[in-house]
Amino acid sequence: MTDTTDYTPPKVWKWDKESGGKFANINRPIAGPTHEKTLEIGQHPFQLYSLATPNGQKVTIMLEELLAAGHKGAEYDAWLIDIQEGDQFGSGFVDINPNSKIPALMDHSVSPPQRLFESGSILLYLAEKFGAFLPEEPSARAEAISWLFWQMGSAPYLGGGFGHFYAYAPIKIEYAIDRFSMEAKRQLDVLNRRLADNEYLAGDEYSIADIAVWPWYGGVATGKVYDAEEFLQTHEYEHVLRWAKQIAKREAVQRGRRVNRTWGDEDQQVKERHSASDLD
Repeated sequence: MTDTTDYTPPKVWKWDKESGGKFANINRPIAGPTHEKTLEIGQHPFQLYSLATPNGQKVTIMLEELLAAGHKGAEYDAWLIDIQEGDQFGSGFVDINPNSKIPALMDHSVSPPQRLFESGSILLYLAEKFGAFLPEEPSARAEAISWLFWQMGSAPYLGGGFGHFYAYAPIKIEYAIDRFSMEAKRQLDVLNRRLADNEYLAGDEYSIADIAVWPWYGGVATGKVYDAEEFLQTHEYEHVLRWAKQIAKREAVQRGRRVNRTWGDEDQQVKERHSASDLD
């Protein structure tokens, strides 16, 4: 691994176990389970296996929003998947998500139980199942789905790109940081322009688009993710900040972001959630 300009890729790439930096112990170039492990199942219709990363927060926020809106069928158990320990490579988890990424969800309210993976897919499934947080009006519905897919396609540049090279990479590579900082700021500008004339991403209605985008972009804009608000000068995106702070005030958002959290202030950590009282 080098940060010099004279690196020439070899004819055949070979995996270097040390090349992943902080994540070297969990990165590998193949899929499939590394060990046998049966997942626990609680008493509620939904069984979530996750961690409170931005992607994990999307689903716990959605489930808490559904419960707050009176959808009792959205009750859930949230089991901790410690990705630093490789829990995502257990056989039970891989059965739900062959991509070995959190979050993964099982819906036991249907027969046979339905597996769900990819956070955007989970949000869309839940919105359609409960008829909530997805506008009924066709144009607004299309906007919500478009912004949901925008987030799914854009966030890898923010997380795996900017976040990795700025915060986690074992060496600082100027070219990589410059490349992904430019893209992070461009994406924030895309959001800022949309939110300049709209309260929420789909228009006037809070939706799964906001639930998907907020943990990543709201977190970056307010310094909750990567601690990079000064570096990226996120104060320039006044409409993103208005939107991010508005959503952060929602009680369900505050509850959801604590679920499966293992870092930060202890009163903000709820490593597993099996009833509403776990968050009270």
